[in-house]
Amino acid sequence: MRDSTIDYALRATWQAVTRMYNEEAKHFELTMALGFTLLSIDPKTGTASTALGPKMGMEATSLSRILKSIEEKGFIERRPNPNDGRGVIIHLTALGLKKREISKEVVLRFNEVVKENVSDDKLQNFFEVIDTINKLIVEKKVYIKEHNN
Repeated sequence: MRDSTIDYALRATWQAVTRMYNEEAKHFELTMALGFTLLSIDPKTGTASTALGPKMGMEATSLSRILKSIEEKGFIERRPNPNDGRGVIIHLTALGLKKREISKEVVLRFNEVVKENVSDDKLQNFFEVIDTINKLIVEKKVYIKEHNN
């Protein structure tokens, strides 16, 4: 079964990528999740905390834990949103900017190595397949029968 299902290939590959990123990230006192969060914060203007979860495709509870962790490490600071007194803008500190740059280099290196080993045509096909899978899911075309609960 594992050799013949699309979901297995996606899951196994993503788990391998996660392990690879975490192994590299630990050299910089980071994790993949922390690096991904730093990359999702606008380095110049910051990012509203309410926009960060949807941008990352993450639940608020998980994001809260990560933000607390990176704030304790001194990578971010929370500032009041000047346009919304109830909101908060997450800004990177000088240390956060350095860690963000490291995270960016790690991601770009992975992309560079993949591009060196996979032809442009195959990469284009890969992205077309991924886009199609995402469309099928978003448009709810995978399970079209109504479920009776």
